[in-house]
Amino acid sequence: MTLTHQPDDQLAPAKGRADAGRLRLDRLTKTFPSKSSGVTAVDDVTLDVAPGEFITLLGPSGCGKTTTLRIVAGFETATSGHVLLDGAPIDHVPPQRRTMAMVFQSYALFPHLSVAENIAYGLKLRRHAHDDVRSAMQIALTSMNLVGLEHRAPHELSGGQQQRVALARALIMQPKVLLFDEPLSNLDAKLRGAMRAEIRRIQRRLGITSLYVTHDQDEAMSMSDRIVVMNKGRVEQVATPAEIYFRPATIFVADFIGRANFIEVAPEHVHDGTAVVNALGMRLTVPAHPAVDANHASAYLMMRPETISLRPAGDGGIGTVLRSTFHGHSVDYEVETISGTLHVTDAGPDPDGLLGVGTNVAVTVNPDRAYVLNGNA
Repeated sequence: MTLTHQPDDQLAPAKGRADAGRLRLDRLTKTFPSKSSGVTAVDDVTLDVAPGEFITLLGPSGCGKTTTLRIVAGFETATSGHVLLDGAPIDHVPPQRRTMAMVFQSYALFPHLSVAENIAYGLKLRRHAHDDVRSAMQIALTSMNLVGLEHRAPHELSGGQQQRVALARALIMQPKVLLFDEPLSNLDAKLRGAMRAEIRRIQRRLGITSLYVTHDQDEAMSMSDRIVVMNKGRVEQVATPAEIYFRPATIFVADFIGRANFIEVAPEHVHDGTAVVNALGMRLTVPAHPAVDANHASAYLMMRPETISLRPAGDGGIGTVLRSTFHGHSVDYEVETISGTLHVTDAGPDPDGLLGVGTNVAVTVNPDRAYVLNGNA
């Protein structure tokens, strides 16, 4: 069986197993009927997921991420488009016959069955031999740290233990694709962090193609090989977490992921992926999105709070500290400038150099860490 226990120090970066599934979503659209007109929940979504890749669908409520996952699982039927697994369309294959498994937000454990019975349920339903079921279940219990809990009922487990049972029940089926529907949203913050690491560790070890839905940015950034940012049913960007954060494709993505400051600028001398802009009294040469054009009337300079530095400037500053919030490991400032309010984070504050409210400050921007976006993006 593929689900084997290995020490953590033998874990390797994610890569596809020989039998892992290649998933393709080809122009998926889902429109739900309404009294006035149809509501399009998923709008022309195309996505390629490589074998063994961990992809997260991320976006605000109502962006279409859960509907997309349900179409892949077979719980919803697309209005148009196709779902392909290893090159073959599976649009008309019922959920129970798709070589996929889902981990639900609510865990969906059977309350009248023990931990062992919950884990083994799928294999018994497929009429696997008793000895094979028993062997697979023992491996799953060991891999999920559930040994000694096999005879307990779900209500006798903690939230984290229930989540591990749900994951073991999915993994024991040896799916080609593993689907996650906001599986950690019912856990407290500390346990959620631990389970993120656990799920990613197991997924990397087994190399199972995974599609994960969440609205939690930290989850998406810390777990994913690539993130699919969705908005109003459409895909805004598909990229690695670092690319999403530092090189967002649109203003929506830049604003949705983390925190960002935006200043409207008129780009000059756009060349070879950079643009010259004037902002905050500085002339900066900044990386620019390919859509930025010097002929366009406006664009936006995006600056993450940690890319901006402040220093006291007496009467010669260009900003004034409106608010200072001390977090111990960092300080967040709000600074009023002629270009609007800036959010600034000092990640390594000097205890003797904290800036008080009302301090006039000079502002410095790291141009390599800023980014220019098309105003229409």
